[in-house]
Amino acid sequence: MRDAFDRGGPTPPAAEKARAVQRMFDAIAPRYDLLNHLLTLNIDRRWRRRAVDRLLTRAAGDAVLLDSCAGTMDLAAEVAGRDEFQGLVVALDFARAMLERGRHKAEGVPVRPLCADALRMPHANDTFGGAIVGFGVRNFADLEAGLRELTRVLRPGAPLVILELSVPVVPPLRWLYLLYFTRILPLIGRIVSRHGSAYSYLPASVQTFPPPDELRRLMEGAGLRNVEFERLMGGIAAIHRGVKPG
Repeated sequence: MRDAFDRGGPTPPAAEKARAVQRMFDAIAPRYDLLNHLLTLNIDRRWRRRAVDRLLTRAAGDAVLLDSCAGTMDLAAEVAGRDEFQGLVVALDFARAMLERGRHKAEGVPVRPLCADALRMPHANDTFGGAIVGFGVRNFADLEAGLRELTRVLRPGAPLVILELSVPVVPPLRWLYLLYFTRILPLIGRIVSRHGSAYSYLPASVQTFPPPDELRRLMEGAGLRNVEFERLMGGIAAIHRGVKPG
């Protein structure tokens, strides 16, 4: 499959945050997959499979699909490797090092890497038969603009699935989660990734991100309909799905 590393840069006022996030993910790319699986005890793999299930129950099996904020292309490879999928996955991310790190996952499967900005995608309206974002919308410099952009490139009737971390609401689990997330995870992350701030940014970004019910309202505000979500493992993560009307 031909690669297309065509970079499109972010635009103000989001540019400063976008550049910082881009540099951070480029820096941690060599150990990103290891830390994802280590810090979640491999539960992230199960979450990704469930999110792909939610996407493919609505998207056509021969469609061109979008994996936005694709990182090292775990989700794109999961979609493309399914027996029922005969289409193409465009794996888009603006951190080139992340796509390069995951390049081997696109070998032999219908995945096309694309280095571009998720807030300003180089695609026409109504391009994709479905889209998925795993642990990515939280990093948008402008969340509402990012959701509108995702909706724009979807065809009418196509689904958007978002897998994102959240903070549990039940007190005992919430306390344990925050202890791990704010104290233990950053320490392990710093040691393994050798990056001073990336794994402090992670818990901070989750705690300030809108909870699932608010994200649902933002998705509706971006033009999606029939938006629903399910909490995973008591609210440690959530999967949202909405559909572009038409």
